[in-house]
Amino acid sequence: MRIPEWMLFLRSWLRHPRRVGALAPSGPALAALITAHIPRGGASVIELGAGTGVFTRALLARGVASDRLVLVEADPAFANALRHQFPALRIMQMDAAQLGMTGDFFGGERAHVIVSGLPLVAMPVEQAVAIVHCAFARHLAAGGAFYQFTYVPRRPIPARYLEAMRLRAVRVGIAWMNFPPAFVYRFERRFDAAGHQRPGTRPLSEVVAQATSSTSLDTTRFSRTPSLDSSGAGQSTDGSPSS
Repeated sequence: MRIPEWMLFLRSWLRHPRRVGALAPSGPALAALITAHIPRGGASVIELGAGTGVFTRALLARGVASDRLVLVEADPAFANALRHQFPALRIMQMDAAQLGMTGDFFGGERAHVIVSGLPLVAMPVEQAVAIVHCAFARHLAAGGAFYQFTYVPRRPIPARYLEAMRLRAVRVGIAWMNFPPAFVYRFERRFDAAGHQRPGTRPLSEVVAQATSSTSLDTTRFSRTPSLDSSGAGQSTDGSPSS
C-alpha cells in the first residue's frame, strides 16, 4: 500500500528536519510558479530535492520528456517513493552537495534548467554556496537557470556570494496560495554587454572562508571545486575561469 504523501513527508521531517526544511510539502501553486518559465519541449532538467514529487509532476505536465529529466534526492524514503511513482525517470539517490563530483547526466550535454526544492536558507552557507556553485560549474549550460524557492523574503544566497560566483538572483514571483507562501528566485550567470561572463568581485574561496571562519565547517574543499566557466574547460582554485 502506498504511503500518503503527507505521512511520508512527516516521517522524513521527523528524521531529518534540517534536510527537509519545511513542515508541509510544496503545493500546486508553488509547483506551477517555479516551473512556469521552463521551455516547453526539448529542455533538459535536473530537479534537486525532489521530495514527494510535486515539482516533478508539474515538470512532466509542462512537457519535459522523461528521458530529459533527472531527479536528485538524498532521503532514502523519498527516493524509493519516487521510483515507484515515476518508474520511467532516473532517480539519483545522493546528496546535492556531491554535484561537483559527478559528470553530466545527459550524455555529454548540460542541463538547461535546475529546479531546486532544497532548503538552502536552512543550510550552512558553505553548503548552500557549494551546491549552487557546482550546479553551474558542472551541470548547467551557458544560458542555464537555477530555480529556487524560499519562505523568507530575501535571496536564498546572500548577494556577496552570488557576486563571487558571478551570478545574479532574479525574483520570479510569490506563490501566495502555497502554505506557507513562498518566494521563487532564478539564479543565472552575469554577462557583460559583449556576452562575456563578468568576473567575481572577490575569489569565492575567500568570501566563503570569511563567512565561516567562526564555525567548524571545512572550507578547504572549495579549492577542489570546479570553475564556473560554462565551457567546462577545467578547475580553478579561486572560482575564476581557468584557461
